[in-house]
Amino acid sequence: MPRVVITTAAAGASVSFTLGQQLTVIVLCALTAYAAQRAVAVFNDGVRPFLLDFVRGQSTRGAVATVSFGLSAGFVFGLGAPLALATGVLNPWLLFLPTDVLGLLSPKRWLAALSGAAWGSVVVFGLAGANALAHKLPVDFVTAMQQMATPILYLFTLFPVLAVTRQFGRLSGAVCGVIELALVVMSLKLWPKVFPGSVAMAAGVLLLTGLALRRDLVHRRRADRARAVTEQEPRADRTGDAAPMTDLFRAGAARLRSHLPLFMLLGAGMCLLSSTHVYGGGEAGAFLIAKGDYGAAAQVDFYRALGFIPVIATTALASGAYGIVGFTLVQPIGYLLPGPWPALIAGAAVLAAEVTALSWAGRALGGLPSVRDSSEHLRSAIARTLHLALLFGSLTAANAMAGGLGILLGGGLYLLNEAMGHPVTRMAAAPAAVIAAGIVLNVLCWLHLFAPAPR
Repeated sequence: MPRVVITTAAAGASVSFTLGQQLTVIVLCALTAYAAQRAVAVFNDGVRPFLLDFVRGQSTRGAVATVSFGLSAGFVFGLGAPLALATGVLNPWLLFLPTDVLGLLSPKRWLAALSGAAWGSVVVFGLAGANALAHKLPVDFVTAMQQMATPILYLFTLFPVLAVTRQFGRLSGAVCGVIELALVVMSLKLWPKVFPGSVAMAAGVLLLTGLALRRDLVHRRRADRARAVTEQEPRADRTGDAAPMTDLFRAGAARLRSHLPLFMLLGAGMCLLSSTHVYGGGEAGAFLIAKGDYGAAAQVDFYRALGFIPVIATTALASGAYGIVGFTLVQPIGYLLPGPWPALIAGAAVLAAEVTALSWAGRALGGLPSVRDSSEHLRSAIARTLHLALLFGSLTAANAMAGGLGILLGGGLYLLNEAMGHPVTRMAAAPAAVIAAGIVLNVLCWLHLFAPAPR
């Protein structure tokens, strides 16, 4: 059987951006900070529900910015920065979580745009310098972090299995697992140049969706038969309680549509950045982009989007604030487009369509409870698989740096974070521990207490 080795384009090489790529990042960061300042769109899903009180004047700008910083700081320094250093590819945690905070903090719109542009400049110029410096250190922890690629890519393949198991039971989960394993083995044999998880993930997500639709249709038929033999309740009794929520959703949708030109600009910029292939919207997608497998990256990030569409739609309708990247569909679309003009047009069109269709999406999801639940299970499964993959990959990277001593430092810092109540969020703790371990190892090297292996 052919052996598939996952490598990245960034391995052993410096990170650099063209002038066009630098300008795209800087302008897009300015635009996202501007959108956050107006409480129209933020990247962090956890912040969006707090914006409703801010828009109503029931919360201050400083209070919302504090919440945003508390929910974002761990992901910026523990996941966004390590992932960018490891792949040489930018990611939304590094770019847009800080612009959320900067935008919400800024009392003036022009100040938000200026601070966002400044952050974009720090990223595009600082990342290249940090990457170059890390490669010159006695212990090159950036190259060691390439070891995270294989665990992330292959374990990520299993997230549909976890979702099916949690929603439909062990038997369905076992069937999904066998199907995915068979497809991975078949892909390795028949298509050795293709990421073997692509077909397996497609089959798993389709199976989950099919099971959810089947359950909803069965329940709908049973409800129809029940209504046929019983007297229907008066309409006022059934809808009275839902009227306030309906009015809230209608107001949120109207507020978002009033900012349609801004969302079209955001969509155009996001799709353009994705088409440059210096940006990845997810952990697995970033490694695939660094490898040059843009088709697989688009497929992986599309499946990831399925787990976030319901929560983005409902929180957007309730709060009147959308996601910076919308339903995140503009990202995989951008990976596949051949040039800047198609990306600009497609991105603007996709975000315009999403904002316009939000009300319909909310109603559709309300009528498909199992499909809505499957998205929740997908999101939970993605978090679980990536947590394990990041932990395993980080320990592998620590071992590559210094063997047992590296594992002791990296694993020990992770365990210390757990013992302290995980002040650094669990998803980001392991990569952050690797970087901290790398810094400690370099200090030990300078003190002549540790000798790294020859390169």
